[in-house]
Amino acid sequence: MAAAQFQRYGGPEVLELTTVPRPSAGPGEVLVKVEAAAVNHHDAVVRSGTLKIVTGRRFPLGVGLDFAGTDMSTGTPVWGMVSPKSGHVTGSAAEYVVVPADRVARMPASLTWTDAAALVTSGTTALTALRDVTRVRPGERVLIRGAAGTVGMVAVQLAVALGAHVAALAGARDLDFVTSLGAHEVIDYRTVTPADLEPSDVIVDTTGTDLLAYRRRLTCGGRMVTVNFGSAKAMTAIAASTVFGEQRVRTFSSYPDTRLLDDLAGHVATGSVWPVVDTIFPLHRITDAHRALTEPGHRGKLVLVP
Repeated sequence: MAAAQFQRYGGPEVLELTTVPRPSAGPGEVLVKVEAAAVNHHDAVVRSGTLKIVTGRRFPLGVGLDFAGTDMSTGTPVWGMVSPKSGHVTGSAAEYVVVPADRVARMPASLTWTDAAALVTSGTTALTALRDVTRVRPGERVLIRGAAGTVGMVAVQLAVALGAHVAALAGARDLDFVTSLGAHEVIDYRTVTPADLEPSDVIVDTTGTDLLAYRRRLTCGGRMVTVNFGSAKAMTAIAASTVFGEQRVRTFSSYPDTRLLDDLAGHVATGSVWPVVDTIFPLHRITDAHRALTEPGHRGKLVLVP
């Protein structure tokens, strides 16, 4: 089968499409024929070597986390994710992938393959951040930083569905788009400082910058979470915030199970969440997809199809 791999850490140019044996499912696993796989910033972090303390130095390594495809044992359309916490010879950027059976779920019937793949990581991350980590309640003011990003745009939709009053920070070119997602207030982040903003009950950060300054904009009893903690500065800020107890900056790693995927599917079924796909690339153009990941101007997910 075809799979995207790399033999050394580096930029998009290290990626290559190789031919590898098709994997076999073991006990408690499923073999999935991949119909679409999303491209995530996590893929670029792994490829660059930033996480080599986790992924190691044994090559080749594969890329890709979330996917939509066919469970080969049942013929059922499924969506799910490869574990983000270990190095894989092949990831979801391949024709087939083997994953634990409790990390896939039936794909929402209303979604296309590419739409489903685009929503797995961003959707489950946003849902976990709002419902489980910060426990958003109806009527609360929720500030979302990076509201036009792949996680932020889903967070806006979900926060509205949970009954929150949503204030969204985004770039000027994206304000109308974020408004279309349901945000009650849209603010050009270039025109304000954290001190200019009204206090919020919940802050969802997707940028990983100025975390302590934004934390100070929490109301009494407010909660904050960041989903972008890949830099040393972000980790330092998160650690420093622990002295604030319940008002600390929280974070988590997303590896959705069947139940969480089913919960997300419920929001899709009610129409409260929909994916946004920017560009679809054939798998053999994965290098181009990774280059596009860092280029300005795209809105929504980049998705690969075999």
